[in-house]
Amino acid sequence: MTQLPSIKSSLINLEKNIPDTADKEKLSPNYDNRLLEHLKQAIEDYLQWMKSVGYARKTLQNHQTKLNQFLCFNKNTTASWEKIFTSAFLEGFKNFAGQTALNAINGFSRYLFCQGKIPQPSSKRSAPIDLPKIYEDYLAHQQTYRQATVHQISNTKRVLVAFDQYLQTHKIDFDSLKIQQVDAFLSEFLAPFAAATCRIYRGRLRGFLTYLYHARNILKRDLAPFVVSRREYAKAKPPNFLRPQQIQKLFAGLTIASASDIQTYALVQLAYTMGLRPKEISRIRLHDISFSTQLLKIPTRKATNPVELPMPEHTVKAVAAYVIAARPQSEHRHVFLTRLPPFRPMSPNSVARHITKAMKKASLPSTAYWLRHTYAQNLLEAGCSIFEIKEMLGHDKIESTKLYLHVHLKLMRKVLFDETF
Repeated sequence: MTQLPSIKSSLINLEKNIPDTADKEKLSPNYDNRLLEHLKQAIEDYLQWMKSVGYARKTLQNHQTKLNQFLCFNKNTTASWEKIFTSAFLEGFKNFAGQTALNAINGFSRYLFCQGKIPQPSSKRSAPIDLPKIYEDYLAHQQTYRQATVHQISNTKRVLVAFDQYLQTHKIDFDSLKIQQVDAFLSEFLAPFAAATCRIYRGRLRGFLTYLYHARNILKRDLAPFVVSRREYAKAKPPNFLRPQQIQKLFAGLTIASASDIQTYALVQLAYTMGLRPKEISRIRLHDISFSTQLLKIPTRKATNPVELPMPEHTVKAVAAYVIAARPQSEHRHVFLTRLPPFRPMSPNSVARHITKAMKKASLPSTAYWLRHTYAQNLLEAGCSIFEIKEMLGHDKIESTKLYLHVHLKLMRKVLFDETF
């Protein structure tokens, strides 16, 4: 197996390519060799720290390469130690090494900040752009009622900034907006992006147009259904759910042979028996669970309505087994943590990936949200009203709950044909 190159030897090899003192004077009369030595030592300390806390070898190699480029870039600078982590300086480094190199520098700066060696860490985020109030209201609506993540809000804002600029350039008002104009904007805006990215951005704009029509009554016509790609003319499919035989197949494929298996088993139990979203599962903290009373407190849901839900006994046991036998030791209070160091709370995407992986292992072409839909369908078949299901799912509107439910075929056959099951 290829060994990770020694950090010190890599830096020594890099130093050979740095000009001698005379050349440095040509490049920069005020060049301070002490800055380079200080930076080289700080990089070596950071890489050693990454290795000590268990970063993956590939990540360590990538950061080592980018930081070596950063060291090489600084041989031509006259900036002081305090200046080399500012946005203006890093913009120049980005032009030198590329956008992806900033990820390593941002991590390096956070390490130095925690060590007290720089006043503040660098940020990969650009200066915020102010949008007209209608756009900001929509972003706030997405955060409050849709639990949009920071990444989703960032993607949405990127589309809205471009859309607002397009409308201003062509002097188009919302009350006169037509689908032809929306199509023209999308053709121009989406041109440089891949198909998958286009689908995401198209969906972000579709959500905004829906908001303008339904929530604000600004548009004369709902344009959202017309914002589609050339191959997306079919109607939206109803939510999918698993049949009893498929559920049995899923749980039959789950094991508890390793810490990862125990974690996945607990995640699947929470998604199936309680209908929790991946985001809600990722946010559960240790003090949110009462193992004695078998209750789970969820402080925040989509409509910011706190709720306390009963936990089935086997779900309580699954979570308890994970906490006792498989959860890494950590200062974090979140129940579910990553499996590799540095240990931190699992993200919603990570929760969804673990559940989806378990489903694929059972040869079920489904996703984590299928279990939530299955939970809703089970409540319907158990005789719960739509309102009760709405409360259990944490929806703010009953219309959202109706979209989750298929026709109750068993109940319909019982009424029409007097069949029993």
